[in-house]
Amino acid sequence: MKELSVSDTPSHPAAARPARPSHPVLKTIGGLAGALVAAIIVLILIWQWDWFVPYINRHASAALHRPVSITHLHVHPGFKTTVTVDDLKVGQPDDFKTEKADFASAHAITVTVDVWRYIMGRGLAVPFIHLDTPQGDIVSLLNGRNNYTFTSQDTSKTSSSSSTPIPELGQIHINDGDIRVALARLKTDMHVLIHTTPGENGKEGTLVVDLRGRYAQAPIKGHIVGGALLTLTDRTHSYPIDGRLENGPTYATLRGTVDDPLHFQGTNLSLHFAGPDMALLYGLTGVPIPHTPAYNITGNLAYSARAIRFQNFEGRMGTSDIGGDINVDPHQKPIFVEATLHSRSVNLEDLGGFIGARTGEAKKTAPPSRSVLPDQKINVPKLNAVNAHVTYHGDHIRNKDWPLDNIDTEFFVQDGAIDLKHLTFATGTGHISVAAKLQPTEKDLFRTNFRLDVSRLPLSRIMTSSSTFKGDGTIGGHATLISTGNSVASFVANGNGGITLVLDRGGDVSALLPDILGLKLGSAILSALGIPDRSKLECLVTDMPLRDGILHTNSLLLQTGTSRTTGTGTVNFHKDTLDYAITTRSVGPQILSLPGAVHIFGDLNGPTILPGAEIAGRLAASIGLGVLFPPAALIPTIQLGVGEGSACEKAVREANTQPAAGIAPGRTTGSGASSVPHPETGKNRKAATRNSPQSRRDIHRAWEKKLNPKQKAAH
Repeated sequence: MKELSVSDTPSHPAAARPARPSHPVLKTIGGLAGALVAAIIVLILIWQWDWFVPYINRHASAALHRPVSITHLHVHPGFKTTVTVDDLKVGQPDDFKTEKADFASAHAITVTVDVWRYIMGRGLAVPFIHLDTPQGDIVSLLNGRNNYTFTSQDTSKTSSSSSTPIPELGQIHINDGDIRVALARLKTDMHVLIHTTPGENGKEGTLVVDLRGRYAQAPIKGHIVGGALLTLTDRTHSYPIDGRLENGPTYATLRGTVDDPLHFQGTNLSLHFAGPDMALLYGLTGVPIPHTPAYNITGNLAYSARAIRFQNFEGRMGTSDIGGDINVDPHQKPIFVEATLHSRSVNLEDLGGFIGARTGEAKKTAPPSRSVLPDQKINVPKLNAVNAHVTYHGDHIRNKDWPLDNIDTEFFVQDGAIDLKHLTFATGTGHISVAAKLQPTEKDLFRTNFRLDVSRLPLSRIMTSSSTFKGDGTIGGHATLISTGNSVASFVANGNGGITLVLDRGGDVSALLPDILGLKLGSAILSALGIPDRSKLECLVTDMPLRDGILHTNSLLLQTGTSRTTGTGTVNFHKDTLDYAITTRSVGPQILSLPGAVHIFGDLNGPTILPGAEIAGRLAASIGLGVLFPPAALIPTIQLGVGEGSACEKAVREANTQPAAGIAPGRTTGSGASSVPHPETGKNRKAATRNSPQSRRDIHRAWEKKLNPKQKAAH
């Protein structure tokens, strides 16, 4: 065997293989990697997020169409990334450069976003927000321009953003927030002060809002405490609210919880209102309400995405109790209000504002009316601001002048028009019912179609305030009016329609007429007519058409057990004057002498009354008036108003078939001619021609001659 020599023994592999040269590509990659690592290290050491500040300011200003600036930007990236901006300022738009304050500002804003959750498709979550000294300046001018409307050139993006789901919010801290709100149309300039308090001893923190300044031209002061803002999106916890508000003399409190405030679901809130006049609530609620006396009301406030509801409320309004439900749909234009109201006991004076009457201080300071009818404008404020459907029922009415039993009404307000379906009062066996439509026209006027129906109304109930009236009676009839105006006086002065009234067995005339016409005028007319005291009224019938504001006479009959009085003439509501002739005749031979004709003329507030048989003929000729009874037309109205077989029905028939003094009211010839001739009869037309119209001076002279025997003898 051959022996191995030392030279044949293998040495170290490295020594055995020749060295290979390095690849140039690998050297390049290695150099780049080293440089990149070094650059990253250097970038980390010198990185500043403020490099993005100019970019953010530029793009934010373009998006908001107003200057936006921040001084510093801090970002802490991670699965939950935190971003902080310092000294945020959002300037006013170009049209509001004169405002002293910025549109919005904050010393610092910090927001933490759960990036990992968003990447995993579980929605956006913001677990932490901190606002340090946020301030705002919200302004709206009288012409409607405001500084809080943001315009966008891309309308498609704007519309799609409205459907973006609300992120899940976590802790929200606000330190010394102050937002000024100046709304010229609402005459409002107030500050909303906001801050949060931290939770302690296991209790959650709170959101505190204070209001200071003026709202709806009245001082406002409010203090509202809510739960922690993180519970706004937590459906497993109810959000508590406890607030009080003073706006001028109006006071309101709101206490309770909301299950899901951001989705308008689940409420358990108690709302309390108190103040001197519900009309002052318009600024707080946006719902116009007529003037009322002082009120104090508490109910349950509920809301949803479609409506706001004030349910099961109870309280007082003046001396009346009031309760019911009110639903408001703010999404309709104008807003729609549906109210179902009731009272167990109501004083009609408390409802005066709803029918145009002055209430409270307005009534005390109202200037005296120049018209015999109410001339104040209908008090239906801001009709175009709301559409409404209202029903109301009062179980018992308390009113010394009108002792009615109950009240029931229903009306609609639609685009400024009022449709009163009915306003009904019940009294004993009868009722009074009103239906009307008011359609707005130009110059704040209303076109109206009005109807009043009275059926079997006991007179004794109405006359309970009179200590002198004794007896029974039943009233029936109706009144209609078509007109244009803005008050009761203007409606009648411009209107067409008429009134038919039947009073059956009305008790003591000497007590009735002074109460109806007023003590002075009623007593004067009774004295002039010569109707004996304590005469029992058997029947009173009036049938009077209204033409262009002048009330004419088709029929007028007042019958007692011993006398029958007929009348004719006009009442001019343009001038508030009347010109009337009344004649009294005996029903039977037991009365031998009555004064005959009476002339009533002049101002309605204080007319002149001139009775006297010797001037009656000349008076009748001068005013050219007559008496006419159409019994066939009146009898159906009488039967409907007071029932069949009434004394009025008999009186109308007798007035034409068996005239008391042998003079039929519808005739001007026969035994004992009428002292008030009918103008359509040829014979009396000639008499009117022979007797030229007499002046009031002549009538006064004739009456003075009657009263002064010496003057009479001298003539």
